[in-house]
Amino acid sequence: MTPLRKKKARVTIFDLVTLLLILTGVIYLSHRIRVGLHYKWNWQAMPQYFFRYDQQKGEWVTNLIMEGLFTTIRLSVWGTILATVLGTIVGLCRLSRGLFYRLVGRTYVELIRNMPPLVLIFIFYYFVSSQIMPLLAIDDFIFRQPESVQRVCAILLAPPSFLSAFLSALFTLAVFEGAYIAEIIRAGIQSIDKGQWEASHALGLSKWQQMRYVILPQAVQRILPPLAGQFISLIKDSSIVSVISIQELTFQGMELMAATYLTFEIWITIAVLYLVMTLTCSLAVQRLEVRLARGRS
Repeated sequence: MTPLRKKKARVTIFDLVTLLLILTGVIYLSHRIRVGLHYKWNWQAMPQYFFRYDQQKGEWVTNLIMEGLFTTIRLSVWGTILATVLGTIVGLCRLSRGLFYRLVGRTYVELIRNMPPLVLIFIFYYFVSSQIMPLLAIDDFIFRQPESVQRVCAILLAPPSFLSAFLSALFTLAVFEGAYIAEIIRAGIQSIDKGQWEASHALGLSKWQQMRYVILPQAVQRILPPLAGQFISLIKDSSIVSVISIQELTFQGMELMAATYLTFEIWITIAVLYLVMTLTCSLAVQRLEVRLARGRS
């Protein structure tokens, strides 16, 4: 096969005109906000909400926006991992020959996908935080650990005092997103030609070996684009947990806006940070798709 060649991007007159129109629109909206709403822009006040100088420690530390950003990243990363594991298991249950597994998988998918996400957030969060977390006694276990372990926990998950709420929100996000990932997994596996199953069976492979060595490698290439879209959706959906006082990016934005009244500056900054996260994820998946395509060719 001929090697894949990357097309060179060319800037056309149309691109320049479009960029000019966008810049003109941004300038006009900024002017109307200042004149029509009598709003005083104060961008120079924003850097202090990213980092601040701690007099006691004698060093720069993260402030509200960066703390919210890191919490959102943690929720997104761990939520993606848990949702993918849960979605894969449920997707395989949907394809199982056993009636019980198919019923369990379909009930979960239909129930979660046909409920408003905000309602699910409240139901799962308060059930998990009030029933499951006390039984697991995670807070007591973490507080009994050495300070170094608590520091690692704060870096990877959340500070010990907020760990229970963080895990409850994480579980809620994973359950919600897992239903959509399950359908992506199921559709990807079912899209593989039946002849692949028959050929692998003829080679003497077991059902698990067929799935692992023949079907899933082909299905991954097909489900990667929709999975990437779901991962990006999870980053954006993580803002929902702000309603249960999880101190992620959107929650910190609301707190700052209420305290400073820098409405447009704060929400434009929050929007840009979300855009950076989603674009980074999208570009990473595109590079992975290119590598998979090269390996296939």
